[in-house]
Amino acid sequence: MIRIKLGHVLLDRGMTLTRLSEKTGIALNNLSIMKTNKAKAIRLSTLNLICRETGATPGELLEFVPEDEADRKPF
Repeated sequence: MIRIKLGHVLLDRGMTLTRLSEKTGIALNNLSIMKTNKAKAIRLSTLNLICRETGATPGELLEFVPEDEADRKPF
């Protein structure tokens, strides 16, 4: 499973989901879906916008979690 660590990235950078939405033009509800790990897919163009505005790398935003650990809650 791929886990999206958007909440961690935003917290580290002192940025809100609303501010990221304003800077990227990505709908707030779509960012919220990503932040809560309910997204089934993410476009590379969306990933690019988030990386550009947060200064994060894809490796900071995405994490591979083995299937046996996928049911555990993220930290």
